[in-house]
Amino acid sequence: QVQLVESRGGLVQSGGSLRLSCTASGNIDTIDNMGWYRQAPGKQRDMVARIFSGGSTNYADSVKGRFTISRDNAKNTVYLQMNSLKPEDTAVYYCRINTGGRLYWGQGTQVSVSS
Repeated sequence: QVQLVESRGGLVQSGGSLRLSCTASGNIDTIDNMGWYRQAPGKQRDMVARIFSGGSTNYADSVKGRFTISRDNAKNTVYLQMNSLKPEDTAVYYCRINTGGRLYWGQGTQVSVSS
């Protein structure tokens, strides 16, 4: 079994910054891609950013230039640095990893951005 533990999100003002982390533990095989997704009330869960084992990344258009995803393979941890936050970034953020051919999700953490 694999467990993912996310850091606490929070409430920030528009233009502010926040860093999320997600650490995997348990029966972990080689981790392929790691990513962050978010879900706003009444909306579907969407990809925010992903990082692959080779280090390549991709981002949702809405966060390009503002968010940066990174990973520490030694710690089985993925990070999401969020800068220039906007009210529309308000959502529950989930991390997800792909290991051993299976997908695992974090419990979700609330990020709220006030205008």
